[in-house]
Amino acid sequence: MAALRSTMAGLERGIWRGIDVFRLLALCYAASMVWMEQDVMTRPWLAWAVLLALAAWSCWLATRQDRSAPALVVDVALACGAILATLAVHPPAEIAGGATTIPSMYAAAPVAASAVRWGLRGALGSSGLVTVANLGEVGRPTGATIYNTLLLVVVAACLGICMELARRSQAAIDEGLRLQAEAAERERIARVVHDGVLQTLALIHRRGAQAGGEAAALGALAAESERDLRSLVTAARPRERPDTATSIDVRAALLTLAGPGVEVVAPAEAVPVPSQRGHELVAAVAACLDNVARHAGPGARAWVLLDDLGPAIEVTVRDDGCGIPPGRLDQAERDGRLGVASSVRGRLRDLGGETTIRSTVGRGTTVRLCLPAQEE
Repeated sequence: MAALRSTMAGLERGIWRGIDVFRLLALCYAASMVWMEQDVMTRPWLAWAVLLALAAWSCWLATRQDRSAPALVVDVALACGAILATLAVHPPAEIAGGATTIPSMYAAAPVAASAVRWGLRGALGSSGLVTVANLGEVGRPTGATIYNTLLLVVVAACLGICMELARRSQAAIDEGLRLQAEAAERERIARVVHDGVLQTLALIHRRGAQAGGEAAALGALAAESERDLRSLVTAARPRERPDTATSIDVRAALLTLAGPGVEVVAPAEAVPVPSQRGHELVAAVAACLDNVARHAGPGARAWVLLDDLGPAIEVTVRDDGCGIPPGRLDQAERDGRLGVASSVRGRLRDLGGETTIRSTVGRGTTVRLCLPAQEE
């Protein structure tokens, strides 16, 4: 998000610098026109004084980087005043013949600045004031005046619209990134809750129901708390960038999951994986084994098979339990029970991997986790 904001700020700074450069170039052009036409002017000193004032103002804007509303209002007013000052410099005959105004194309600079600052409204308002000043100077509209006015309005309007669209796009991107960050935090909390708190509450509920008496009442409270927590869990699925600075041995991490009823089969050599990706893969396997313990039935056994395929790591978790009835996983996700949807599928999807689940009622379940060794 910070990088995108910096890009937008850099774009605006580049446009402002371009306007500053245009001011100086336009003043050079206006000075050359005054130099060529000073012989027919009634007060050439006034024209040079106006250009000197505009040059001083332009230098002040460029050095102070003042883009405030009062400064831009003064900017437009000075441009309009310079245009009207042409009446005191050129004879009426020269003005009627289409003599160039004192600021010439410099008048477009304040219009462009207003378009950048206020968008389309600033572009139309400032160009309208400059147009009024031009009409006041020439007395009656000519073909050249109409052409220059239309060109100024169209260019200023396009610049104003582009700036408005750019700012709206930036605002939309900022909002999208904010929502993505919130979703990532919700997903992280959901996993922590599922892997820890919900498992503990479910265990208290089962043990309390088995013990009976006051323990059963305590188990009922635990079950109610479990339901409340599940209702707060959402299925946001952001994509996180892994920490590739270090790596872990997935083989060694999976071997720690072996125990009564769980057998782990792994290669003889270490299987290094970037730290974040490895931890997430091991956590997904642990969630699969937890589901076996909770749902596969008493006495169910599980096998974990690790394959190092080079560009990808594949882990297969198989059990000989009661299996999963068709549609059960989709229904569990709709009910907010995200053990498979978030802790297993969500983890693999966030890392660019995939999860395949095959299950037959009465014959167990096989979960295949395939994860690219490196982020693509």
